[in-house]
Amino acid sequence: MKTAIIGGGASGFFAAINTKENFPNSEVSIFEKSSKLLSKVLVSGGGRCNVTNSENSISNFSKSYPRGENHLKKLFGRFNNQNTIEWFENRGVEIVAEEDGRMFPKSNTSQTIYDLFISESKNLGVRVNLKSSVTSLIQEGEKISVQVNGQKLLFDKVIVCTGGSPKLEGFDWLKILDHKIESPVPSLFTFNIPNEKITQLMGLSVPSALVSIEGTKLRSTGPLLITHWGFSGPAVLKLSSFGARNLSDKNYNFRMGISWCGENNFEKVKEEIQSIINTNQKKKLFKIRPYNFPKRLWSYLLERSDLSAEKPYSELGTKQLNKLVQIICNDSYVVSGKTTYKEEFVTCGGINLESINFKTMESKHIKNLYFAGEILDIDGITGGFNFQSAWTTAFIASKLN
Repeated sequence: MKTAIIGGGASGFFAAINTKENFPNSEVSIFEKSSKLLSKVLVSGGGRCNVTNSENSISNFSKSYPRGENHLKKLFGRFNNQNTIEWFENRGVEIVAEEDGRMFPKSNTSQTIYDLFISESKNLGVRVNLKSSVTSLIQEGEKISVQVNGQKLLFDKVIVCTGGSPKLEGFDWLKILDHKIESPVPSLFTFNIPNEKITQLMGLSVPSALVSIEGTKLRSTGPLLITHWGFSGPAVLKLSSFGARNLSDKNYNFRMGISWCGENNFEKVKEEIQSIINTNQKKKLFKIRPYNFPKRLWSYLLERSDLSAEKPYSELGTKQLNKLVQIICNDSYVVSGKTTYKEEFVTCGGINLESINFKTMESKHIKNLYFAGEILDIDGITGGFNFQSAWTTAFIASKLN
C-alpha cells in the first residue's frame, strides 16, 4: 500500500508516523511544497511549541473551538490531550504543564518536537520530499492520482495536511472535487487602537479583564495586555477567535468594551468603590487602588475619569463616582484594524465539515482521500488547542479506515 501525505507540518508528520506504525509494510511519502519542514512547530509558543492544554474535561476542552466543537468532542473520546501526552512520552519527550494550562516539552524548546518528528519518520522509513508542490488530485478507480511538480504519481491512500490558506484560491484544487469550502478569514489576532493615550501603558497587563464587542454578544475574560499598538493577551485573542467572521464583516473597525475588573455589573462595582470610600475617607485616590489595579493603570483610569489623583475619597461626588465606576466596568475604545502573527497565523475557514466523515476523516466525495489539521474548518483559541486538533484528526486519519 502506498500513502501520500500532502504537507510537511504538524498534522502531516503526525499522520505519516502513525500511518507507518499502523501499516509497517506500507510506503508512506510526505510532499512539502516549501524547502522547510514543521515551520509552525518551530515558532509556536515563542519557540517552545505549545503541544496541547492540560484541561482534563473533554466537554470544556471542546468549548475552546469556535468552529468544530461538536465534531471534536466526539473525536476526543478516541484521541485527546492525555493520549497526546502519552504519545510523546512513550517516545522520550516529557510534556509539562504551566499554571495557565498550556503544555510544553520539558526541554522548553520546540526543537525537541522537531527532532522527534524528523528522527521517528526517518527510523520508520517515511520518505520526505521537499519543494514538491501538489497541484491536483484525480480519482482513478480505487487509487488517487497525485500531480507533484507536474508529474503524475499513483497512491492507494492520500491524507491532505496542508494547513490553512489565507486566500480562497488556495483551496481551488480541492473545491473542484466537490468539497464545499468555507472562505478563510484570520483568527487569533490583536486589536489596533491608533492614537489612543492608553498605548503609553504598553507592557502593562491586567490579570482578569472582561472584553466585549459592542453591539454583539461576543465577550471574553482573561489576561489583557496593553501594547504599543493596542490590545493583546489571551482575552483579546480568544475574542478575536470567536468573533473571526463577525469582525471580518466589520472590516476590523468596531467598538470594544472593557471591564478592567472583570465585573460589568455597575451596581456591584459601585458598592466596591463605596466600601473603599467608607473606610478610607481621608485617603487620596492614588493611595488606595481598587481591585489591586496596577499603579499605572489606576492613574490612567483616574485621569480618564477627570479626577485628580490627589483628591481624597471623601470628596468624590455622586457624578464623579458614577463616572469612575463607568470607566472601571464599562470602558470603551474604537478599534481600527488588527495585527496578526504571521508565523503563527491561524485561519477560520477551510474544508466544510459536512464534506468529511468524522468517524474516519475520509472525504465524502473521494474515496481513500482523508483530511487532517488546519485545512479543515476547525480552529481553536490560543493555548495549545490548535495543535491538539491537528494531532487528533491526523491520528484518526492515519487509521485509513
